[in-house]
Amino acid sequence: MKHMRNLRLMMASTAFLTLAGPALSLDGTDMMKKLNAATSAGGTVITFEKAEADGDTVTATGVQVGSSSLPGDTLKIGDLTFEGVEEIEGGGYHAKTVSFPDIDISQEEGRFSANEIQITGLTIPANATGDTLNDILLYETVSTGPIALNIKGKDVLAIESIESNLGRQDGGFTYDANVAGLKADLSQVEDANAKDAIEKLGLTTLDGTVTMKGIWEIESGKVAVDEYAFDFKNIGRLNFAVDFSGYTLGFIKSLQEAVKTAEANPNKEEANQAAGLAMLGLMQQLTINSASIRFDDASITKKALDYAGSQQGVTGDQLAQSLKGLVPMMMAQLNMPELQNQVAAAVNTYLDGPKSLTISAAPEKPVPVPMIIGAAMGAPNTIPSVLGVKVTAND
Repeated sequence: MKHMRNLRLMMASTAFLTLAGPALSLDGTDMMKKLNAATSAGGTVITFEKAEADGDTVTATGVQVGSSSLPGDTLKIGDLTFEGVEEIEGGGYHAKTVSFPDIDISQEEGRFSANEIQITGLTIPANATGDTLNDILLYETVSTGPIALNIKGKDVLAIESIESNLGRQDGGFTYDANVAGLKADLSQVEDANAKDAIEKLGLTTLDGTVTMKGIWEIESGKVAVDEYAFDFKNIGRLNFAVDFSGYTLGFIKSLQEAVKTAEANPNKEEANQAAGLAMLGLMQQLTINSASIRFDDASITKKALDYAGSQQGVTGDQLAQSLKGLVPMMMAQLNMPELQNQVAAAVNTYLDGPKSLTISAAPEKPVPVPMIIGAAMGAPNTIPSVLGVKVTAND
């Protein structure tokens, strides 16, 4: 009896596994088709030869990436490996990691290479409608190793690594990115005047980083980019910051539809006009909360003054004194007395001892973009007061 009971259990288990197996297996082709549907919403087209699943790993071969606006012009990626893949509720997919082959492209005298490209936490929606967060393509991290652009046997641009992170939070996302070890070689510039300026300004080799941090609140469409900075040694740090509202999922979907409509129109002049009107209409949904541009000097200002002065037969200090008198006269033509005084004071302070220069816009209340456009067209001299513009130095 015991042997018969064990035999029945074994047969039942075998029958269960036989029935359950196909339901648990991954459909690599379906996953890749849904990935293409998700990227196509933004104009990127992904094609592949085949996609095979082995356990929770999907390998897509012959992958090519192109743009819907440039049919027939594609970049051959090769094989993509999706690991830790599982089908999620609703028919979408989630992959723990996506690994890309190293890229090495040569054309005429140039060569481009990118290594260690990887995506972690990729979520592919079942239906890429863009109506909710569950209907858009999401990732946790995108990273690369070394990237290089080589011209005539010399690296003119090199990057040590890139990392971009997207953090999900209630009602939106946090975002940060970092481009580390960005180096550019300008020694190969052929124009004599440009070459002379580059050498005297000490810009033969650029070495720096690019960083970005921000948030996106889905319901209000608020996008706050606190940092978008370019920081280069012996030059300085230039940072852009902006805070605006209205960038909702509905706004993005309308923008994508406008682009698709324009691309589908064979009459390009008519398509561009229609796209322009569509963009203008969409811009009316946006509201500006604040914005700023700040430059922190790291010795480039004095070098620039000395070089520019030498071209005019004066010293850098003499040129700085001339600028102090020239700026107010130039600003007076704009008929913005308050802003004129701010700019003159900031320029004087900065030229006396270059540290930082900041232009900011902080209106008392959020300003709709149509109001800004109206002011620019009807009364441009009112824009500084509408946006609460301020110019300061060394603060």
